[in-house]
Amino acid sequence: MKDTKYLEIIKAPVITEKSQNEKSNGKYTFKVDPKAKKIEIKQAIEKIFNVKVTSIRTLNVKPKKRRVGRYTGLTNRSKKAIVTLAEGQTIDLG
Repeated sequence: MKDTKYLEIIKAPVITEKSQNEKSNGKYTFKVDPKAKKIEIKQAIEKIFNVKVTSIRTLNVKPKKRRVGRYTGLTNRSKKAIVTLAEGQTIDLG
């Protein structure tokens, strides 16, 4: 795979209070491509950030109903990956 392929798999980091608290345990949360598999996510994280990944947990986020005036619709479905790094390694997200 090319480096651009890795950047297509990892969309963005998830910056929430819960995800910030997990950083102290070496766990980082990312939005990823819904079609990506755990092995692809692991390779992308290791290649982009130069770290060693020990485990990955993924979850599919279902679309939610939203309404604007009289129009109803759904948000986009997405996928999140919670990545656990090897002890002593960190990722600088900003």
